[in-house]
Amino acid sequence: MAEIGTVGVIGAGQMGNGIAHVAALAGLDVVLVDVKAEAVEKAVATIGKNLDRQVSKGGIDAAAKDAAMARIKGGTEMSALSAADIVIEAATEREELKLAIFKQVVPLLKPEAILASNTSSISITRLAAVTDRPHRFIGMHFMNPVPVMKLVEIIRGIATDDATYEAVKALAEKMGKVTAVAQDYPAFIVNRILIPMINEAVQTLQEGVGDVASIDAAMKLGTGQPMGPLQLADFIGLDTCLAIMRVLHEGMGDSKYRPSPLLVKHVEAGWLGKKTGRGFYDYSQDPPRPTR
Repeated sequence: MAEIGTVGVIGAGQMGNGIAHVAALAGLDVVLVDVKAEAVEKAVATIGKNLDRQVSKGGIDAAAKDAAMARIKGGTEMSALSAADIVIEAATEREELKLAIFKQVVPLLKPEAILASNTSSISITRLAAVTDRPHRFIGMHFMNPVPVMKLVEIIRGIATDDATYEAVKALAEKMGKVTAVAQDYPAFIVNRILIPMINEAVQTLQEGVGDVASIDAAMKLGTGQPMGPLQLADFIGLDTCLAIMRVLHEGMGDSKYRPSPLLVKHVEAGWLGKKTGRGFYDYSQDPPRPTR
């Protein structure tokens, strides 16, 4: 399989702009597509600010920043992805949305193009099945924030061939990432372990075992984690945490993966964490104030 030179990214949110950032900085041409033009504009501006931060810290020089920005093209039409060697889907963690995207984009791609999903929990085999190239379909789960976090989980579907795996592993390493290979089971490795821990922290809060500050302090100072589980949940997004718990509960059929009712209530209230200004912390204040 030819070396990957052009990367398409579908979805210009936090994950999509991070993937575009590291790809462009690695010397790859990037096509960033989103249904909303303003989302693409915001993403490109965010990439510019994040690269400026890297320049100010001495991680890269100004010439590298300018070269990376010049490699990024944005748009709202899927047809812009026709020349991509790989297309990485980074849309919201909803299976029906991801399936619709793959059905739409497949006819526009060159036959040898690889398809990847940045899904954090959904079956790669199931997503691949709606495409014309399940052997060239793979999971490429980046961690948030993408420019900072070193890990990429690579998930092979049942039909993923060796050439696709080797090409994607090489791509991740070119982006400066370390890879971990996960089997195609619900939530893979990281979220299979992390999200149930967060869910248990929410349940501990619901039962009144401890308040928000105590739970987060206990886990930070008692286990050496850099961020408490409730603060981390706010950072990830409570809607994303709930979606992953539901994938685990449905996929594993085990009651231990039942989402905490308090997590469900927060999502129903629209208290999704840092991105909405309120979750287990109130972000209208500095420093953020625990809400329970």
